[in-house]
Parts: sequence; C-alpha cells; structure tokens
Amino acid sequence: MIVKLAEGTIKTKFGTFTEHLFYDGQKESHALVMGNIEDEEEVLCRVHSLCIFGHHFNSIECDCREQMEISQQLIEKAGKGLVIWLNQEGKGNGHFALMKSIAHKNKGVAQAEAYEAVGFKKDARDFTVAAEILNELKVKSVRMLTNNPKKVATLTEHGIEVVGIQKTEL
Repeated sequence: MIVKLAEGTIKTKFGTFTEHLFYDGQKESHALVMGNIEDEEEVLCRVHSLCIFGHHFNSIECDCREQMEISQQLIEKAGKGLVIWLNQEGKGNGHFALMKSIAHKNKGVAQAEAYEAVGFKKDARDFTVAAEILNELKVKSVRMLTNNPKKVATLTEHGIEVVGIQKTEL
C-alpha cells in the first residue's frame, strides 16, 4: 500500500514534469509525469530503478542514465507520459552487492550472474509499487518503455493493461 506524500513541478532538460512522491512504508518512489495521464490510454511509461553508478557517478559501465534520458525524450516528444523511479539499487540487492560483484563483471560475467556469484539474487527487484502508482494516478493503459519482461508481467499481474512495449531508441 502506497501513500502519496507530496507533489511538485520539476523543470528538466526534457521539459517540465510533475513529481509525485509516494511512500510504501519502507521506501520512497517517484512518478515524473508530463501532461494529462489520468483516464488516458497507451500512456508511455518507464519503470526505472535507482542506479548510483549511472545516475550519480556518470559511469559508462551501464546504460541506466541513457535509458532514463531516452525515456524522457520520448515522453517529451509524445507530450505525455511518466517515469516511475523506484529505490531498487543493484537490481534490488543494494549498492553493496553491486560493489561486491564488480570483480566478476570485470571478468566478463553478466551483471545478473555477477550478483549471484557473490551470494545475491540475480534480480531482487519488485515492481508492485509501480502498479500501485499507476492505479493511484488513474492511468487506464500503458505502453512500456522497457526491455524487461518482468516489469510487464508484474504490472499485468496487478491489473495494469500493457498495450505494448516501445524500445527506448530515438
């Protein structure tokens, strides 16, 4: 169960968004919304997890920052859409797991397997909060900006109609 804590405007290099801040009893989540999405169909939607390396440190070892930028550009071009930002660093395992896994990743191991090699889950993320946020914002259906079938499956399982998947390419 989520609770909406606050709402405000944020100007980005991709236009002006309304930020909706939610709390699930443990973590905060954000929805960056452009345009009117209430009762709308086929709303562009990116469900995005925190990535300290990519977003804060500008790491070139992952594509998180680029995925966020492309998603915001696509939303700006469409004139409406949203990004749901979840506090799930390191595929839900945390930053410590990410740091521990680097040696394996540097040997050519895929990130998910690198997490597993150091005792964490390949992907511990849970996208249920994203479905709750979409319901709270009264979005009728979404066109996902993702390459992750787990995101689509979780939203669908929680009653969100996913009408398609759009690659995050300009």
